[in-house]
Amino acid sequence: MKFAPLAALATAAAFALPAQALDLSDMSTAEREAFQAEIRAYLLENPEVIMEAVAVLEQRQAQQQAQADVALVENNADALFNDENSWVGGNPEGDITLVEFMDYRCGYCRRAFPEVENLVELDGNIRVIVKEYPILGEQSMLAARFAIATLQQAGDEAYKQVHDALMTFSGDITETSLRRLGDGFGLDVETIMGHMDSDAVTDVIAANHALAQRMNITGTPTFVMQDQMLRGYVPLDAMQQIAADIRG
Repeated sequence: MKFAPLAALATAAAFALPAQALDLSDMSTAEREAFQAEIRAYLLENPEVIMEAVAVLEQRQAQQQAQADVALVENNADALFNDENSWVGGNPEGDITLVEFMDYRCGYCRRAFPEVENLVELDGNIRVIVKEYPILGEQSMLAARFAIATLQQAGDEAYKQVHDALMTFSGDITETSLRRLGDGFGLDVETIMGHMDSDAVTDVIAANHALAQRMNITGTPTFVMQDQMLRGYVPLDAMQQIAADIRG
């Protein structure tokens, strides 16, 4: 991290020199050493310049990432916002769509869960799409398959019940615990369990993983709010501010 700003500062200093001094290859060894000594002396006398350079660099990188993310969202908009295989909640006619890539075993997904619930309830005009994105091992995959099978076999309401329960579930996720969970909601557990390994469920997971790969998503939670990507946990007040900024 420290060497890039120093190189940038050296380059900036070089551009501040007369044109004939720009080509360092034309300098003698003594001239180059003197030039480097001047830069070093300046930085030692003004170390705050390094932090200023780092801040500028980070700001530029953030802006470049945001621009790249907008393009990723635009190029994958149909798969993000019009996927018939993902659960849709909140206000179906909302003016802002929030897509979440999540994993039931992800601690930050669990932390974000009540924040998203509160956002949807308090705002009242947000459409939510959940992308099952199991990346944290066998239990994650088992939970995702059960949730998707529930959606496909029992519908939206049953999925929401199962989804909420899995987001707050403590203990190991096993076939036994999933059966117990489904029984608690009065679901046809045998049908759901029998559907978990079907091609229909596998295809949804594969499509979500392929979409995540195209969008350079490597962790959970990752959110897409309208044309913005929010990588990682985002607290309620920040999501509310982003929604307000989107609406202008």
